[in-house]
Amino acid sequence: MTRGKGITRRKFLGMSAAGVAAVTIADAVLAPKTAYGYVNKDQINPNIGNTRVVFINDPAMTFGPELPETWAEQNDSVNEAATALNIDKMARALAQTADTNAAWRQIFLKPASKNWNAVIAAIKTNNIAEQHTRNAIMKKICEVLVNVMGVTGSNIHIYDGCHGYNMTSTTPFFNLPAGVIMEKTWGGSNTPVSVPAPWSRSTNCVQSIANGTVDILINIAMCKGHDSPFGGFTMCMKNHYGTFSPDNHSNIYEIIGINKTEAILGRMDATTGRIIFPRQQLCLVDALWASQPGPGGPPTARSNRMFMGTFAPVLDYLVAKRFRLGAMGWSINTTPTNRLLSDFGYTEADIVNGAQMIDAGTWSGIRGWQAY
Repeated sequence: MTRGKGITRRKFLGMSAAGVAAVTIADAVLAPKTAYGYVNKDQINPNIGNTRVVFINDPAMTFGPELPETWAEQNDSVNEAATALNIDKMARALAQTADTNAAWRQIFLKPASKNWNAVIAAIKTNNIAEQHTRNAIMKKICEVLVNVMGVTGSNIHIYDGCHGYNMTSTTPFFNLPAGVIMEKTWGGSNTPVSVPAPWSRSTNCVQSIANGTVDILINIAMCKGHDSPFGGFTMCMKNHYGTFSPDNHSNIYEIIGINKTEAILGRMDATTGRIIFPRQQLCLVDALWASQPGPGGPPTARSNRMFMGTFAPVLDYLVAKRFRLGAMGWSINTTPTNRLLSDFGYTEADIVNGAQMIDAGTWSGIRGWQAY
């Protein structure tokens, strides 16, 4: 599906096994604003359709205790090498290319006026309770930004504006590329943003996200339960309750609204609402372990899975329906869950082959779509 008419695909030149030129998006004439809302089915990444979601299911990614409770115990039970290789597999399947570096260069885009060493990247992590982004995943994404894309380490900011105050003590990410900054709350949510329908009111956002300082926003979420009015789960869309200052943690209207803003999706044309430059360029659900209840508490299942896409509403919908409900048998509230599609202009018929996901573990560039 290719609706993103506000973004032009840069032709790749000199493609080879050694890599391809990174995609650059022309800078917008408009200054960053935060009042406009997403247009239904407008494509976020010009190279990757909104409905394309990939997953990996590999028992080799974890070992040891079935349900380690603390973040440190979980890290001690992660096979870092296998996890990193599987993230590359997901990138290749998501970008539909057999070349790893080429895949990442289709996923991550930069403004035309900047060199990669000047690009500012932010990673929203979930820092509540016992389940946080596992170190192997955070390390791999940071390494891709630095070693593949050429982002300067000190231009990478890891934050949770709501629960990040104790990040360096409870989630002390380690062995990251030199210079990566643990921002904790990054000043908290202190900058007003106008949120479009269905919320249609103002709320506060982390300043560097609200004012357009950040070029690339990466959303690394956990796979946990939550209140039924939101669907019974918390993943990528809910993760931005640590980017914004929520009024109601269970309000589906607010969650959908904040995920339609320029602050998250990127600069939009003032007249059409179309995306000019994408900001949230990668969404990843860390489900090495997952939980039926939540958002607090330790894992209830060692699931050995990760999920990835470029469009959080479809990613969350598919993980809720195909993994949490379908594979695990965990209940979800289907009415708000279905709104993750309908409020962004989609139906299940728009999802290839009836809402299936690409199995990155078996994708070869030929097999294409696989049933979950």
